Amino acid sequence: MLKGQRVISMLTAYDYPTARLVDEAGIDIILVGDSLGMVVLGFPDTTHVTLDMMLHHTSAVARGVKKALIIGDMPIHSYDTPEQAINTAKALTNAGADVVKLEGGINQVAKVKGIVAAGIPVIGHHGMLPQRVLEEGGYKKKGKTEEESESILQGARALQEAGCFALVLESIIPSLAEKITAALDIPTIGIGCKGKDKKQTCDGEVAVITDVVGSYPWFIPPFANQRANIAEEITRATQEYIASLS
Repeated sequence: MLKGQRVISMLTAYDYPTARLVDEAGIDIILVGDSLGMVVLGFPDTTHVTLDMMLHHTSAVARGVKKALIIGDMPIHSYDTPEQAINTAKALTNAGADVVKLEGGINQVAKVKGIVAAGIPVIGHHGMLPQRVLEEGGYKKKGKTEEESESILQGARALQEAGCFALVLESIIPSLAEKITAALDIPTIGIGCKGKDKKQTCDGEVAVITDVVGSYPWFIPPFANQRANIAEEITRATQEYIASLS
C-alpha cells in the first residue's frame, strides 16, 4: 500500500527550540500548524489564528531547521480567493516555509492551481477540517456514509490534479484512508485515520508535538500516542525550584 520504502514522519513545531530538536532527531517534515492557536496560544479552536500569528511562528521554526521540510499552515480566511491565497502563500514562504497547506477539497482547486503557478508547492488537507469546526458543530469522523466517502475521494483526486504534491487526511475511517492512498499517485499523510489495530493506512503520519511529548495535558485526542510527560516534569521542576528558595 505504501508508495515509498518507509512511512513519512511529520510533526508539528511552533518555536525555535522544538523545531531544532525534532529536526536534529531526524524528522522528515515539520508542520507549523494552526493548531498552535490551541496548544500554544490557548484558544478553543484554530479559527482564532491569524496570518500574522502564523508568520511569527513560521519564522521562529525556520531559524531552527536545517534538514526537514517546513510546511506553513494557511490560517482561516487567509485564502478566501485565489489572489489572497497566492499572497498568503508568498508571505509564508518569505517567512521560511518551504511548502504551504490549505484545507478543503474541490472548492480549493483554483487556489491550489494559482499557488502552484506562482512557484510555491502545496500540500492539501482533506477529511475532517478543523477550520470548519464551528460550522459543523464539533470534530466529527468523516467517511461514515457512502456519499461522504465518495465526496472526499473526489476531492482528493481534484487536489492531486490541481497540483498538490501530497495530501493530509484527517480523521477519516481507515478503509477510506486506504482507498484514497491506493487511488492517488501523491503521498498521503494521515492523522486519526488508523483503526483499532493501529495498522498504517497512509504513506505517512503527522502528529501534534504536544500530544507526543505530553506538554498539553488538558486535552489529548483519543488517537494520540503520548511518549513522554513533559507537563509532569515542568510541574515537578517548578515545585522543586520553589522549595529550594525556602
